[in-house]
Amino acid sequence: MHSDIVDLRSFYASPLGRLAERSITMALSSIWAKIPNERLVGLGYALPWLERFGTDSERVFAFMPATQGAVVWPQNGPTATALVFDEELPLVDASIDRMLLVHSLEHAENPRETLNEIWRVLSPAGRVVIVVPNRRGVWARFEHTPFGTGRPYSRSQLAELLRETNFTPAAWSDALLFPPSRRRFAMRFHNMIESAGRKLWPIFSGVIVVEAQKRLYQGVPAAQRASRRVFVPALSPQGVSGLGATRKSMDR
Repeated sequence: MHSDIVDLRSFYASPLGRLAERSITMALSSIWAKIPNERLVGLGYALPWLERFGTDSERVFAFMPATQGAVVWPQNGPTATALVFDEELPLVDASIDRMLLVHSLEHAENPRETLNEIWRVLSPAGRVVIVVPNRRGVWARFEHTPFGTGRPYSRSQLAELLRETNFTPAAWSDALLFPPSRRRFAMRFHNMIESAGRKLWPIFSGVIVVEAQKRLYQGVPAAQRASRRVFVPALSPQGVSGLGATRKSMDR
C-alpha cells in the first residue's frame, strides 16, 4: 500500500523531512550524471528531486500511483503530473532517458512487472535511479516516516531484482545515516552523525540509492498478465447499474 499524498507532503514540510530530503539529495548528487536535454520521469513521490535535477531536462514528468494520489506540479506553468498504474505507464517504447523512483518500488504490488515496464519505456541507453528503504536500517522500523512503510530491500536483494529485469547496477550510494528522531537535540547534530555514519556504519543507512543501466537482449514472448486493474474516480457515483436493474424488474 502506497503512502498517502497528504502524509508525504506533510512529512517533507516538517523539519525531519527537510533533513531527509537534503540527505537523499547528497546521495543522488554523487551518482547523478548530467544528460543535456534528457527526458526525465519521476515515479512515486519524487517532486523535491525533480525540481533539483530536472533543470537541464528537455521534459520532466511526475507520475504518481493512483493508490497514492497526486498533486498539481509545477505550481507555475503547464501541469506535468499524472496518475498512473506503475505496470502500465502511459508512454511509448524507448521514449524516456531516465526514471527516478522514490517511494515507489517498495510499494509496488509486483516489483518485477514494474521494472519490466520501466525497461520498456527507457531508451536503449536509458537509466533508472531507485531510492528504497534499507531493510538493515533504523528508518525502516519506524512508521512515523514514509520509509517505514512498504517492502524494504537489502543491497543484494535489489541487485538481484535489477539483474532479473535486465538492468545492470552501475553506481550505489546511501543516505539517512542519522536516526529518524523528531527531537531538536538529535536533529541539531544530524550533519555530524551523517558524516560519521558514512564512514563507520554505511551498511545501516536509512535508504539505498542505486543507478542501473538498461541491458539490451533479444526479445522473448511475455507471459500474459493474470489481471488488469481499472481505477474508478473517487467522486464517481456508485450503484447506478443496480438502480437500472431494479427499474427493469419493476417494469416487468
